[in-house]
Amino acid sequence: MKSIHIVEPTLPLAWEKAVLECWNTGESFPTEYDRPGDPNSRDVTALVHVTEPFSEPRIHRAFPGGLDDLEKYRSEALYGVHDHWIDPAAGKWEYTYHQRIRAYEVPAVGIFDQIDGIIKKLKAVPYTRRAQAVTWQVWNDMNIGDPACLQRLWFRISDGKLHLNAHMRSNDAYKAAFMNMYAFTELQAMVAAEIGVAPGEYMHIADSFHIYGSYFDEFAGFLQTVGARPVDQRVYTTEFARDFFVDGCDVLLAEEDMPEAKKQIVRRRREELLAK
Repeated sequence: MKSIHIVEPTLPLAWEKAVLECWNTGESFPTEYDRPGDPNSRDVTALVHVTEPFSEPRIHRAFPGGLDDLEKYRSEALYGVHDHWIDPAAGKWEYTYHQRIRAYEVPAVGIFDQIDGIIKKLKAVPYTRRAQAVTWQVWNDMNIGDPACLQRLWFRISDGKLHLNAHMRSNDAYKAAFMNMYAFTELQAMVAAEIGVAPGEYMHIADSFHIYGSYFDEFAGFLQTVGARPVDQRVYTTEFARDFFVDGCDVLLAEEDMPEAKKQIVRRRREELLAK
């Protein structure tokens, strides 16, 4: 296996550099998702260290998806707005990250919230190394169609700031990693606020950080964009994205099957965005 170690101040440029390094140095591997005729993926083990993840600009223009999609994904990760779609018996989602770390039902215990436990632990013992949330269910995930990519979130306080290491088993470098990194840092900021400290640095560790052969043609557009545009034309600030984030909230609120309790959370988020 080849590995890459990226250190950058901001989130979008750290992601961009990691994707380019994966493309340039990645080994050739087949995947369990390949169709006949698909080229092998390019794959590395990655450590992406973002030293100032909350510095602007925070968003890359070339991540696949719209800014409204980024807000919707944030709401899934932080609020569990689509946890009600979990129904494996009906052929729907097997899980969500939110459900696994915040709302998992444990026999003889009830609903167990790992993030709540992390907050309590770090308030009681700020120097602990035990503040982590895990997702992998070894008795289940080895054999389902779409097993959890996120494995664990490890929080640590240092110099009065809350740092986060996010460990991924498998990570689609181009199509998923930026949204993952953005949402996990948003969770980091939320946990830091609950504890009463500032958010700090972020490390994104992926055992398999890969670019699928099935979209190499599409990826050529990313390479062209990055190669042709100056840095300021490859990024967005959060302020620029705010109206699009509001649009994402509106799309979520239009979903008829979303539980009212979740809609109330999205409404509060929408109000916060409009007040900024």
